[in-house]
Amino acid sequence: MKSIDVLKLSTRIFKTNVMRTVLTILGIGVGIGAILFLISLGYGLQKVILDKIASSDALLSVDVVAGISDEIRLDNALLEKVKQLDSVAEVSPLVSYNALIEVDEFSGGVTADFLSSSYFRLAGLSVEAGETFEEGEDDKIVVSTAVLKLLNLDEEFVEKGEDHNVSITVIIPRTSEDGTEAIEGEVELREISRNFKISGVVSDDNSPFVFISLANADGFNITEYNQLKVKAKDKKNVDILKEDIYNMGYTVTSISETIDQANKIFTVVQIVLAVFGIIALIVAAIGMFNTMTIALLQRTKEIGIMKAIGAKNRDIRKLFLTEALLIGFLGGLAGLLLGFLMQTIFNFLLNMLAGAMGGTSLDIFYTPTWFIVVIIGFSTFVGVLTGVWPAIRASKLNPLDALRYK
Repeated sequence: MKSIDVLKLSTRIFKTNVMRTVLTILGIGVGIGAILFLISLGYGLQKVILDKIASSDALLSVDVVAGISDEIRLDNALLEKVKQLDSVAEVSPLVSYNALIEVDEFSGGVTADFLSSSYFRLAGLSVEAGETFEEGEDDKIVVSTAVLKLLNLDEEFVEKGEDHNVSITVIIPRTSEDGTEAIEGEVELREISRNFKISGVVSDDNSPFVFISLANADGFNITEYNQLKVKAKDKKNVDILKEDIYNMGYTVTSISETIDQANKIFTVVQIVLAVFGIIALIVAAIGMFNTMTIALLQRTKEIGIMKAIGAKNRDIRKLFLTEALLIGFLGGLAGLLLGFLMQTIFNFLLNMLAGAMGGTSLDIFYTPTWFIVVIIGFSTFVGVLTGVWPAIRASKLNPLDALRYK
């Protein structure tokens, strides 16, 4: 029997047993749809979270801090030394002080972080309102949402883009004459009073901090930094850079380590979610096996006639396996439609709820293209696998017994 004849005979199941075939396809579709929905949820959550914390520059950057030893200091000498390393493309320092910020009649204690504009890029920091400042924009500051609450301001204040008389009083610990040691209990107050513009807001309701251009700290006689952001020239140089700085005695961390840990966690989550989907698919496969077995019993006499007029055992096997393949393939397509429909509805309801509560809308589902291909192939494979036993049993039927079957 030619392959085209086998295919034509296989499509008869859609004419003779329409309801049973459609329900079987939908059963497979529900299982595949559940897998698609759950796995896409896992990938989507992973993408949403990692997109928040990672950028291309941030992935190439490492954080350098002094560690616990008093002998190890992040001073200007180290800054120049790090810049000379072959693996380094860029260095951005940060120095933090306790400070008091005052706008109009409101004031509060904050952490003042003095940094260059490149720090935002290397740290992967993004603002939820407004924008960060660039080099030379010394009259702009970026604050956390906690500072807005502290000063009784809202994001509209930022979006208006107006200059306001913002007074920032920085509390600087006094140091010894050589600037190497802080004198316990002694501080110096430095006031920066000018028409600052709050240009951007970073989402953080717990920590009141202000990002200020490092140029505003020119008169502070900075001898030591709290942190360095160091960017490697390329990905292969990140580990070399970390080792070089670690060998100098400093503590080195990178966001890539955090992402690696997060990816491991999400892999486990995706496996757990996939297990739930596979359970649904197994139930559907059992239903399909039952359908194929019933079809075998109902078509016993038909198989006997086909064998009597010359059909070989392999032709009967091919017929049943092709039917199973078609059901599995169409079940996969139905699963894709159901899965994407469930994603759309769930995402719409979630964003509607988020909007009602004042949150931002986002897409928590992500389906890689390769996964769509894999899931169609997997559905087809499950269909064929389910049809193997009925196909073998049908091919072994004795023509005479089959013709006498009632």
